[in-house]
Amino acid sequence: MADQPNIVLICVDQWRGDCLSAAGHPVVLTPYLDGWMATGTRFSRAYSATPTCVPARAALFTGLSQEHHGRVGYRDGVPWDYPVTMAGELSRAGYQSQAVGKMHVYPERQRMGFENVALHDGYLHFARSRHSDLADIDDYIPWLREKMGYDADYIDHGLNCNSIIARPWDKPEYVHPTTWVVTRSLEFLRERDTDRPFFLYASFHRPHPPYDPPEWAFQQYIGQEMPDPPVGDWTDLWAQYENSVSPESQVARYDPRLLQRARAGYYGHMSHIDQQIERLLEELAGHGDTVVCFVSDHGELMGDHHLYRKSLPYEGSAHIPFAIAGPGIPSGVNDSVVELRDVFPTLLDVAGGSVSGLDGRSVLPLTRGESVDWRTQLHGEHTAFGQSIQWLTDGREKYIWCSGSGVEQFFDLVADPTESHDLARESSDRLGRWRARMVDVLVDRPEGFVDAGRLVPGRPVVEVLP
Repeated sequence: MADQPNIVLICVDQWRGDCLSAAGHPVVLTPYLDGWMATGTRFSRAYSATPTCVPARAALFTGLSQEHHGRVGYRDGVPWDYPVTMAGELSRAGYQSQAVGKMHVYPERQRMGFENVALHDGYLHFARSRHSDLADIDDYIPWLREKMGYDADYIDHGLNCNSIIARPWDKPEYVHPTTWVVTRSLEFLRERDTDRPFFLYASFHRPHPPYDPPEWAFQQYIGQEMPDPPVGDWTDLWAQYENSVSPESQVARYDPRLLQRARAGYYGHMSHIDQQIERLLEELAGHGDTVVCFVSDHGELMGDHHLYRKSLPYEGSAHIPFAIAGPGIPSGVNDSVVELRDVFPTLLDVAGGSVSGLDGRSVLPLTRGESVDWRTQLHGEHTAFGQSIQWLTDGREKYIWCSGSGVEQFFDLVADPTESHDLARESSDRLGRWRARMVDVLVDRPEGFVDAGRLVPGRPVVEVLP
C-alpha cells in the first residue's frame, strides 16, 4: 500500500476539448493547465459518448458504455444503483476517498463509493423542486451563508444555469463556487489520514453556466477579438427548433453582443479554473507522489452552426479535454480515441488494481507507447429533439444517424475539423462503410433501429436503466 501513489481526478463541467491554449485555441488562455499537461500525456481525440451531465457521469463513475450503464439521455430522479464504482474500488484498494463539488447523481447524497462527499451540484431544477431549502442537500450553501449572510444564494445575480446571459460574479472571489471546490479540497489534504494514499475527486461546476466568472476573468475576454463560430452547409437540419428569443435555446441566432459576453463568461470561467487548479497543484507538491487526471464531462457548442449547450454529437459538444500526469507517465500528445469510460480503469491501474466487466480500458499503455489493440471506433448517442442521435467516430471521420428522421451526416475531421461540410450529401463508398458499421452496432438494440440489415427511422427510443 505504501507504494501506491495518491490520485486526484479533476473534473470540469461543459469544457470544450479545443479550449486549451496548448491545443491552439485562438482566444482562451490556460497557462497553468498547459504547463501541467506538458509534464504528462494529453489525449487530443477524447470524447464524451453521451454528452450531457447525467449520462456522462454515469460513464465516468462506472467505466461502462451507455449500452450498459443504461443512460442515453438526460433524466434526473432515477436512482444510481451501480454495484461497481470508481470510488468504491479505489476505497477497497486502500485509498481514503473524498469528493468535492459536483456529483449530479440521485438521490443527491448518494456517495457512489466515496467515503465522504462535500457536495455542490449547482442549480438543479429537479433538486430545488423537491427541497424548500437547498442547504439540506448542498454543502456550499450553508458555507456561503456563513460567509455572506443567512439569505445569501449563488443565484442572487439572477443568471439562469442554462442561458447565455453573462456577467461578473457579484460576491467576493473567495466565495465563488470554483474557489470553494479548491478550498474544500485543500482542507481535505491538510486533514487527511497520512497513513493511507488518497483519492480526491475535485469536481468543478463551471465553466457550465451561469457565465459568472470573477470580474478580472470576465474583463480579460470581453474586449477580445474573437473569430466567428463556424457555420456549416447543413444548418437547415435543426432550423425548425430555432428560438432566438429564449436565452436558453439550443438553436438560435443571437445578437452578436450577447454571444460576445457569453464567450467572455465561458472563457473567463476557464481562466479562473486554470488559476485555482494551480493553487491545488501547489498544495499537492507537499503530499508525495500523486497522479493527476483532468477531464470534462462534455463540451459546449457555443454558437457553432447556430447551436448551443450540448447533447449533440458535434465536436463542440462531444470532444473533451483528457490529460494525465504524474510519476511514470511520459510527456506527449496521443491521438487514440479515448472516452470517459476509460478514466475508471485507468485510475485503478494507477493504484495497481483491476476489475472485470468494464467497457473502458486503462490508457496507461497508450501513454507509454505500447502496442495495444485499442478501439478502432467509438459509438456515442443521446436523445435530442424527440429522437436518438447516433454517431460513430475513429477520430478522423464521423458518421451521424438521426433515428427519428433517418437523416445522415458524415464529416472528414482531418480536412474539416469544424464539421462545416456535410459529406453525406455526396454519396460515397466511405459513407456506405460507416453506415454498415452503424448497422452492426445497432443490430440488437431493443428499439428495432435495424431491420433486414438496414437502418430503420421512426422507432421510439428505449432507455434501459439499472
